[in-house]
Amino acid sequence: MVFAVQDLHIEFGARVLFDSLSFVVEQGERIAFAGQNGAGKSTLMKCIVGAMEPDSGKVILPRHTHVGYLPQDGIHIEGTPLLDEVLGSVGNIVELQQQVDELSAELQQLPTDSDAYRSHLEEIGRLELILHDRDAASLRPRVESILRGLGFSEADFRRDCGEFSGGWQMRIALAKLLIQEPEVLLLDEPTNHLDISSQRWMEQSLRNYRGAICIISHDIALLDGLVSRTIAFHHGRAEEYAGNFSFYLRESKARKEILQRQAKAQQREIAKTQAFIDRFRAKATKASQAQSRLKQLEKIELIEVEQDDAVMSFHFPPPPPGGHTVVRLEKVSKAYGPIRLLQDYDFTVDKGDRIAIVGVNGAGKSTFTRLISGTEAPDSGIFAFGHHTQVAFFSQTHADVLNNEQTVLECVEAAASRETRPLVRNILGCFLFRGDDVFKKIGVLSGGERSRVALVCMLLKPANFLIMDEPTNHLDFQSQDVLQAALAEYPGSYCIVSHNRRFLDPIVNKVLEFRLGQAPRLFHGNVSQYLETIEAEERRQAAAAARSATSSTAASTAAAAPSTTPGNRRDLRRQRAQERERRAQILKPLQKELEAVESAIAVLDERKAAISSELGKPENMSDNQKLMELTQEFQQKDRESEALFTRWEELSRAIEEAEHMLEVEATHPG
Repeated sequence: MVFAVQDLHIEFGARVLFDSLSFVVEQGERIAFAGQNGAGKSTLMKCIVGAMEPDSGKVILPRHTHVGYLPQDGIHIEGTPLLDEVLGSVGNIVELQQQVDELSAELQQLPTDSDAYRSHLEEIGRLELILHDRDAASLRPRVESILRGLGFSEADFRRDCGEFSGGWQMRIALAKLLIQEPEVLLLDEPTNHLDISSQRWMEQSLRNYRGAICIISHDIALLDGLVSRTIAFHHGRAEEYAGNFSFYLRESKARKEILQRQAKAQQREIAKTQAFIDRFRAKATKASQAQSRLKQLEKIELIEVEQDDAVMSFHFPPPPPGGHTVVRLEKVSKAYGPIRLLQDYDFTVDKGDRIAIVGVNGAGKSTFTRLISGTEAPDSGIFAFGHHTQVAFFSQTHADVLNNEQTVLECVEAAASRETRPLVRNILGCFLFRGDDVFKKIGVLSGGERSRVALVCMLLKPANFLIMDEPTNHLDFQSQDVLQAALAEYPGSYCIVSHNRRFLDPIVNKVLEFRLGQAPRLFHGNVSQYLETIEAEERRQAAAAARSATSSTAASTAAAAPSTTPGNRRDLRRQRAQERERRAQILKPLQKELEAVESAIAVLDERKAAISSELGKPENMSDNQKLMELTQEFQQKDRESEALFTRWEELSRAIEEAEHMLEVEATHPG
């Protein structure tokens, strides 16, 4: 057991979130917390990590169990370079190494027969043993690998954390958790701020993670590929399902159908019993039987079937008519300081375009939405709306400018037109503001709730061109489906920044890809088709690189080979031999060096362990000269080990890439 929740009870006013909630999480489990927004999933995580106290009950954590928590928002780190911030999160390894370096420098200035010299040696030895136990030598390469996987560049490593925006702040926090490797990871919507490539990397990292993981996410693909157990929260109750999210959806539906049948059968039995009682109550010969059945009826525990929350829907206000061209950019350039996002870029949005905007964070997606919405001017070039284009724009920053003194209802009604005002209560219900929720002040809402209010305000505005920047980040599955259905029937044009394939695939017909340092590229089709195109493109590039790397070998082999006839067995054997030769020429040197590096690391580890043992012997503790020699040797071996770990990672990556290239070349010759 890594932790247990026991008889947890949490309520807010008259609303009970959990009543006698109990469950146990075992080592290595992957658990999804499911349920609608507001069901208490995030609250439960805060209780587990100790950020909130339950009304009753407790969370049992074994001694020394470390729980890592990634909240949805509210993280801001500044004042430290990125690499140092992540390195420094692992048991103060950076500080320990700095202490060792400082003591070593001071040691050179002290007399070898002094008490201070001996004291310094002992302290250096103690610190080196701690660093050895924490595998400090491989720490830096591991941190750099995690940061690259999450989308940071080498140039980012020395940037102050405060320079990164909110989405990147969450990536920093996630990197710190992954390098710390706590026994339990609590992740609240970890993919909200990740682009497609970072999502894929994170999913693989979580699959290989050694500790237990509890996750809240609206990414069904992530949950299905990761979790093996789902705990669903609904109306103060929790139900467990021994499967992934899709299993939970199927099983919960089946359970409810069974319960409904049982409830109907019970009601039929109750009706029959009641009919018997009513018929024979007055007859002396049957009165005792009627009375007995009445007592049985009173003891029956009724089967209750909870009603699903009403599935709502909405329709966009009819868009005003517009021309064929919606937006036109000609020779547009845009830069922020030295960072050039667009250079002489041409782009047109035509009537009927339904465009997904994808790409790595920082490549210019949000800037592009501000340009095509007319809220930000280009540095140069022409920007123009088409005939009668009317824009409705949802940006994440719009949530920050809402009036904190207004209620949710007042805010949305102020944004609605006369035609759309009757739709306000319905659309608020679609996006999780139901009952008294609409009377909450904007100032008391969470970041996700504010974002949903801003989205509703935008959706009520009559427009023929919609621009949305990450609209699904704070929506549950039901609200996503409502918005998706409304967009599917919307007759206007739209551009949506999102990496939510489940949401985008049925409703987009083009994909605009942003990459750092490159002009945006337009692809026809949905996001899945775009990814297939990109993967095919990468395979061709890999094959071309493999052919280029082996061109001299291939040329010399071809020159030496006699002319052959297709289908000849001898020719086939010769071809396969040539393939093996090419494979050996590319991979063998890399594999040989990797084996040498691994052997060298093993030798260094063995020697460091021996030095650690020597440092603990009483006879060496009393010999200053021997103690100094052992300590200096340990420091040298540790530095060598760190360099070897860096090289090991480089070689492993190179072998993986080379194997992929050779496989592509063999599968797609020419």
